[in-house]
Amino acid sequence: MMGAAINVIPIMIQRNVPGIGPWVIPTYLFAAVPAVFAALAYAMLASAMPRAGGSYIYASRGFSPYWGFVASFAQWFGLSVAIGVVSYVLIPFIRDVVVAVGFDGLGATLDQGPVRVGLALAFLWGSVAINVAGVKLYARILVPSMFLMFLLGGVVIVAGFLHDHADFAAGLMAREGVGVPEAAGGGFSMWTFLSASAILFSSFIGFDSIAQAGGEARNPSRNLPLAMGIAVVTVGTFYFLFTAAVYHTVPWQFIAERAQVQDLTAPGLLGYVLSPGWTVLIVAGAAVALANDLPAMLLAVSRLMFAWAEDGVFPKSVARVHPRLHTPWLAIVLSGCMASASILGSHFAGDFFLGVDILVTSMLLNFLVMCVSVLTLPRRNPALAADVTVLPTRGLQIPVAIAGIAFLGLFLVVHIWKDLTADVSAWYFHSTPVWLGIMLLASIVYLRERRNLARNGHDVAAIFSELPPE
Repeated sequence: MMGAAINVIPIMIQRNVPGIGPWVIPTYLFAAVPAVFAALAYAMLASAMPRAGGSYIYASRGFSPYWGFVASFAQWFGLSVAIGVVSYVLIPFIRDVVVAVGFDGLGATLDQGPVRVGLALAFLWGSVAINVAGVKLYARILVPSMFLMFLLGGVVIVAGFLHDHADFAAGLMAREGVGVPEAAGGGFSMWTFLSASAILFSSFIGFDSIAQAGGEARNPSRNLPLAMGIAVVTVGTFYFLFTAAVYHTVPWQFIAERAQVQDLTAPGLLGYVLSPGWTVLIVAGAAVALANDLPAMLLAVSRLMFAWAEDGVFPKSVARVHPRLHTPWLAIVLSGCMASASILGSHFAGDFFLGVDILVTSMLLNFLVMCVSVLTLPRRNPALAADVTVLPTRGLQIPVAIAGIAFLGLFLVVHIWKDLTADVSAWYFHSTPVWLGIMLLASIVYLRERRNLARNGHDVAAIFSELPPE
């Protein structure tokens, strides 16, 4: 799971967190710390509970059914919003490729609202179709495109380190006849550093998608934790090199100034120093990365809905499996509907970072609950705790979980405070009230469905003490 946010978020962080300036690279490194602890918590829990809807199963069996549902509902909502954001952001990358090869008129057409929204919906529902069709088609599309993403992203890394600020200044002067702005004053701010870290943390959440399809993997107790480890190390290293390469070529003060008035991307910035042909390649790589995100995220969110319905804390019909394709088609379609609403919201709000803020809050809470589940699993479900094969001793599990709780809790508090104190034009541009409303809705759904389970004679305690069937 190599997300496309690397092309946008480390750049547009200059607008979302004013004052971060030259500190983006160390901020990125710091943001990876809680991601590593969260990934270790996930790996431990996945080794013992490899089932569809991973994070929900982990928390509902290891900590609390209520918090398992609420945290995973937050995750479902945040990722569904992100799916819509990715679909919407994909179109400008396609536009840049079209313009770079000389079709300016078509590029202008792609910028028109109805066209952009329509194409975003088309890409989204194409990804829904891939998920409904099943794992064979999914693998045929996503695995080759993953290698293509690394290859074209590698072009960005090499190009970024081969050029420097002087090359960029020359390219800027040749194209626009202006110079690089002077670096603004202002030193290091710990609050700004932490605020940016919480946002950049969203770049490292892709390993979560691995957990959600646990029941569909071969030898999941071994392969899920292994895949998470590979993802965190390889993709994390790739992200750091990618971001460092961009800032090696492009002065941060230029990014900070331009980000206030327009949306910037890494390929677009490197276009000042690269030939049109190479620019087209790296923009195309970003577009492939964005398109590749959609099926993977849809797989993750649909399995969460499937797991809720299978446990009975969501309408049972959502767990329907297609008789021929063997996929949870209704959960996939409903997740696509939520993402479609996010596309429309991104268009009318005019700023996709609202969706990013919701995603960050949701994932921080979800990962925090995973770390708590590591601490509580032996007491709540000792039989499952005995099946943990990653860091199997409590002497290793407890320090990792506590460190994860401390870092993730700090990031969550900082992120919410930043959002609540932000100067925005309307209250609904604060992501926290919107997120809290969704959490209230999740609580109402959970309490109603749990009451119905008890009323219909189900042993609720037994449901949440055992793993669902594979």
